[in-house]
Amino acid sequence: MTIDHKLILNEVKDYLFITLGLLLYTISFTVFLMPYQIVAGGVTGLSAIIYYATGFHIENTYIIINGILLVVALKILGFKFLMKTIFAIFTLYFMLKFAQDILPKQDNGLPFKLMGEGQDFMSMIIGCVITGIALATVFLNNGSTGGTDIIAASVNKYHNISLGSVLIAADFCIIGSCMFFPQFGTYIERAHKVMFGFCVMAMENYVLDYVMNARRQSVQFFIFSRKWQEIANAIGTQMGHGVTILDGHGWYTGKEMKVLCILAKKNESVNMFRLIKMIDPNAFVSQSSVIGVYGEGFDEMKVKVKKVEEKKKMKIVFATNNLNKLTEVRKILGNRFQVMSLSEIGCNDDIPEKGQTLKDNALIKAQWIYDKYHVNCFADDTGLEVEALGGAPGVYSARYAGGQGHDSEANMKKLLSELENKDNRKARFRTVIALIIDGKVTTFDGIVNGSIIHEKRGGEGFGYDPIFMPDGYNKTFAELGVDIKNRISHRAKAVEKLADYLLKK
Repeated sequence: MTIDHKLILNEVKDYLFITLGLLLYTISFTVFLMPYQIVAGGVTGLSAIIYYATGFHIENTYIIINGILLVVALKILGFKFLMKTIFAIFTLYFMLKFAQDILPKQDNGLPFKLMGEGQDFMSMIIGCVITGIALATVFLNNGSTGGTDIIAASVNKYHNISLGSVLIAADFCIIGSCMFFPQFGTYIERAHKVMFGFCVMAMENYVLDYVMNARRQSVQFFIFSRKWQEIANAIGTQMGHGVTILDGHGWYTGKEMKVLCILAKKNESVNMFRLIKMIDPNAFVSQSSVIGVYGEGFDEMKVKVKKVEEKKKMKIVFATNNLNKLTEVRKILGNRFQVMSLSEIGCNDDIPEKGQTLKDNALIKAQWIYDKYHVNCFADDTGLEVEALGGAPGVYSARYAGGQGHDSEANMKKLLSELENKDNRKARFRTVIALIIDGKVTTFDGIVNGSIIHEKRGGEGFGYDPIFMPDGYNKTFAELGVDIKNRISHRAKAVEKLADYLLKK
């Protein structure tokens, strides 16, 4: 099926469900509310109030008011929403007219009382439940019944205010207007009608919000399994969900364990459980409901962000002329800081790295720059530590194959040769950053665990990236691309700690 066919089918489905929602609304209003002269909110409710008081037909008032409000819908909600709104308005207009024509009448011209005499409250309850479900059905399929629904949808588009809350505010004014119609009797009788109307308003909108939230509800999974990598890969590739991997520690077993954390829509739960069970029937899974999930793939954060005067970016020197490192760090820090390279402050010296540890080298470089140029700066040193080689190449990673330069090809060739007959290929990248601000030294570190594969894969990244595969992934750093690497790498973790510290200064 092509994309165009899917779009057409989705549109057809929307119109069918909108029609179903309008049919339910018409049945509820004409069979359960109108016969007892129960007032309701919305333009339909306002039209009913005018009808009860003056005899002017509901459908005529309804179409006149909605004609005015459609102008608002065109500007705020867009042409697509407007088309469905026009469809809904005219469909409901003809449905209301037809329903009143075919239903048996009372002596006063209103539809017959299906629930019998004196059953006003019971009829109200049934009517409110059905109208709430009907309105939710229309809204969930990108439609509107017009009237105050247009106002509610417009507010909900820009603010994190539920549809029900907006409708309650509008309905409060409409129902309260009964107090100004002497045709409804004494003030006590008018108050009685208003109280009934408020009950309708509360119940109808409660049902509306309940149905809407039930469809949107999200859940959180915690998955404990020895096959966590397979499960994470399956969820990421087959269900298109992001997976967060947490470090856990079993109290009883005393063993380390990875815990998968996933956020998903509630209606995806069955597929999630099925996928987990296929891979590991013995997996321990915790599922819990969450109040709200906002961001990509879930609900939009509908809040206004106050514009504040942009603070002057902190200038800080990164003690490197390695363009790859500089680009990577700048991407991770974003626009929060102005990161300058050594060449930008006129330094082209080759700073000696004679330390015995990564921390020593980072401190040597940072202190050298601070003492000579008197600028706030930071330096890093990164090493690849392979378990089977006793932590080598470690601090000597950049010059592992010997020589003066940073020959990545030679370094990788030597490392693969030394691991050729070894089964244990566990390794980790470790970065240590030394920061000097006004003479005060602070260090940060970042670690990413993984393994060394048997041959180079991927064309991005630098250094040992083509042969290092991080835990939780089936691709090397060079295959994952810079965006993913910059989120999970050892340097990213260390730089994020650095950024958090600087932002608190």
